[in-house]
Amino acid sequence: MIGKPSIEMYEKIIETIPLDISILDKDDKVLAWNKHESRIFKRPKGALGNDVRNCHPKKSLSKVEQILDGMKRGKRESATFYIDLPIGENKEKNKVLIQYFAIRGENGEYEGCLEASQNITPHQEIEGQKRLLD
Repeated sequence: MIGKPSIEMYEKIIETIPLDISILDKDDKVLAWNKHESRIFKRPKGALGNDVRNCHPKKSLSKVEQILDGMKRGKRESATFYIDLPIGENKEKNKVLIQYFAIRGENGEYEGCLEASQNITPHQEIEGQKRLLD
């Protein structure tokens, strides 16, 4: 990043962007997540400091482990997938984009993982163009 925003500004940015973000350390421990009221995947505060394996459904756990292992070994920088998930009061199916990104140090060493999730259903309907302030 060019420039040096304060820690307070970083925190405000993370709370402002329209993504669910979770951060893991190099040992797969949950470090943090943003606390949007609209989070798709709610997290109990008790998950902080716990192994990420305790936060995922068993049916997806082997895939999560493959992704993290690939990042640790330097074979993978990211993983992108999407699922149909019932969201909202009416539990309507929405398309949720989930992306994992390796967090690396200056020398390329693995330092953790960033998980970002977003409901992309509204974006799938975009057509044409909408210019700034239109």
